[in-house]
Amino acid sequence: MTIRVLIVDDEADVETLFRQRFRKEVRQGLYELDFAPSAADALTILDGHDGEQIILLVSDINMPGMSGLDLLPVVRERRPDLPVFMISAYGDPRTGATAMERGAREFLTKPVDFARLKRDVLAVIAQSGRGE
Repeated sequence: MTIRVLIVDDEADVETLFRQRFRKEVRQGLYELDFAPSAADALTILDGHDGEQIILLVSDINMPGMSGLDLLPVVRERRPDLPVFMISAYGDPRTGATAMERGAREFLTKPVDFARLKRDVLAVIAQSGRGE
C-alpha cells in the first residue's frame, strides 16, 4: 500500500520546493506527495477513492477562499484520525494557538524547517502502522 502525504498551498512554487526537498524519500518509495492548490481541492482529494491512503495533511493557513484554519475542523469531522500540520508565513502565537485548538498536530512557520518536517512525517508514518 502506498503511503501518501497531501500538501495544500495556493503558491505554485511550493510543489517544486517540496518535491526537491523530499526527492530522496519519494525515490526510495517511503511515500508519495500529493498537492492541492486550495482547501476545496484538498477536500475533493480526501473524499475521493485515493483519499483513504492519505495519512497526513500539511496545509498552509493563508489561502484564498477557505483558509487552512477553516479547513481544519472540516478535516477533523471527516477524518478524525488524519494528522494535520499547519504552516504559516507568520509566526503569530495566536494563529498557532488557534490551529492547535482546532486540532492541528503541528504548527510550522515559513521558511519550513525541512529536517524537522521530515522527522515529523516519519513519526506519523510509524504511528499509522504503515511504515513497514
